[in-house]
Amino acid sequence: MDTARITKLLQAHSAGNKEALDELMPLVYDEMQQMAHRWLLGERTDHTMSTTALVHEAYLKLVDFNRIDWQNRAHFFGIASQVMRNILVDYAVKKKAEKRGGKRQRVTLGEADAVTEVNLDDVISIHDALKRLESVDERQVRVVECRFFGGLTIDETANSLGVSPPTVSRDWKMARAWLNRELAERGGDEVNGNT
Repeated sequence: MDTARITKLLQAHSAGNKEALDELMPLVYDEMQQMAHRWLLGERTDHTMSTTALVHEAYLKLVDFNRIDWQNRAHFFGIASQVMRNILVDYAVKKKAEKRGGKRQRVTLGEADAVTEVNLDDVISIHDALKRLESVDERQVRVVECRFFGGLTIDETANSLGVSPPTVSRDWKMARAWLNRELAERGGDEVNGNT
C-alpha cells in the first residue's frame, strides 16, 4: 500500500480537491474491505449486511466529512473504524428492534480480537460499554475503536491518535480489562481477555 500517496490524496481532499477521492478509493478499498470482512466473518449466512455494503456506507460517510483535516493513512483508518462501529451499532439496533429477544452470545475482548469474528448482537453490548468508558477515558475508547473495530496495529493506532505505541499498549490493556469487567457484570456471561 502506498501510504505516502494516500496521505497526499487525503490532504488534497481536505484542501478542497474533490478529484482526489477518485484516486483514493482504489487505494483504501481493499483495506476497508478487510476491516468489514473481519466484522462480518462470524455472522449468520442469512443476515442482510454484506461486507461490500458496510464498506460502501462507511466510505460514503467518510468522504462527506468536509471539515476533517486528514493527517495520514492511519488517521483515515482510525476514523473509518469509528464510522464502521456506528454503522454496525445502528444496524444491530435496527435488527434487534425487528426481532426482539434472541440468545446472548459470549463476548471475548482479548489481544487477538483486533482481528477476530464478532456477532452483530454483541455490538450493542460493546457499544453501550464503550459509552460508559468514554466518561472515564475517551482516549481508551479511541484505542478500542482502532484496535477492535478497525483492526489497526498498535503502531497504526498510535499514529492515528498521535500518541506513542507504549501509551496505546497501556490504554488497550486497561480498556480491555475495564470493558471485560463491565461486560461480565452487565451480561452475566464469562468474558475472557488475553493479556
